[in-house]
Amino acid sequence: MEPAEQLSELVSAEGRNRKAVLCQRCGSRVLQPGTALFSRRQLFLPSMRKKPALSDGSDPNGDLLQEHWLVEDMFIFENVGFTKDVGNIKFLVCADCEIGPIGWHCLDDKNSFYVALERVSHE
Repeated sequence: MEPAEQLSELVSAEGRNRKAVLCQRCGSRVLQPGTALFSRRQLFLPSMRKKPALSDGSDPNGDLLQEHWLVEDMFIFENVGFTKDVGNIKFLVCADCEIGPIGWHCLDDKNSFYVALERVSHE
């Protein structure tokens, strides 16, 4: 989780991302500044690894994360990929290096894509 002073550097007064959101591994741009809303929601994301290992959903290891960027349209992303369905969930990964999951999407809600602050970097 982000310390309060560091969080204020990332979140604008309107609750949007002040900085671009990047892949921690390869630096690829995931979101432009001002395109996502800060959201607190407790979500479980499996441990970070390459996309093929994520799709079977068999590994219970991961993190319960609470701070996310909420994106309401998948076409807002600059660069993101999706895993195969794991139940009614798709995990978000970097489209360039396929590391992830960096985020979470429930198929029941077509307009909510969550990117975990702890799984990305900001510039």
